[in-house]
Amino acid sequence: MSTHPQNHPARVAIVTGSSRGIGASIARRLAADGIAVVINYAGRKADADAVVREIGEQGGQAAAIQADVSVPAQVAALFDQAAALFGGVDILINNAGIIQPGQTLLADTDDDLFDRLVAVNLKGTFNTLRVAASKLRPGGRIVNFSSSVKALALPGYSIYAATKAAVETMTNIFAKELRGRGITVNAIAPGPTATELFLKDKTPEQIEHLAKLPPMGRLGQPEDISRVVAFLVGPDAGWVDGQTLRVNGGII
Repeated sequence: MSTHPQNHPARVAIVTGSSRGIGASIARRLAADGIAVVINYAGRKADADAVVREIGEQGGQAAAIQADVSVPAQVAALFDQAAALFGGVDILINNAGIIQPGQTLLADTDDDLFDRLVAVNLKGTFNTLRVAASKLRPGGRIVNFSSSVKALALPGYSIYAATKAAVETMTNIFAKELRGRGITVNAIAPGPTATELFLKDKTPEQIEHLAKLPPMGRLGQPEDISRVVAFLVGPDAGWVDGQTLRVNGGII
């Protein structure tokens, strides 16, 4: 665990899977908005520490805490360590996730791939939501991650899209279950976004094709996503609850 805590801040966010890509962009943006950020990572300690250092150099507060979101005990420890460092938790961003490699057809999906997708994308989100139900302070914010792949219904992504459909359903129901506490629960569904994870194993032709699909004529950037997350956890989104917001440049 790497830390740069100071005095207890007004608001504290846990961003799962935030050592790189969209998660790191979210962490940087929330820190710039004055929110103390827990950089959660599963295995990329050096990357997580680098994000913490960058936030600290910009005058923000951050700590890196290791936890595999698919393991309930590690998720509980993540919340406890965050509260011990910063005094509590107000915001949960469920960004951690894995995608199907090489567009694997359902008929070609083996048990191991199915189990890993469900364990991280679905059970990982369930694990954090279950703890957040008792640990998040009143007036908090939860943003889960779906994907526009779910609405696009692209062949080769059936199990991945199914986990994201489940996340959207939990988002809507969990928002209602937290009635009376002032906590909003929403999901964000990005489209193709230029991250290391997304670009891996794709040909230049595939990338060019995907970039042309949105009316905007480009791939999304991590900052396109983090700006919307910042809105959802901010004061202007207090009347947005139980929703899934597609952030994909108009691809669908």
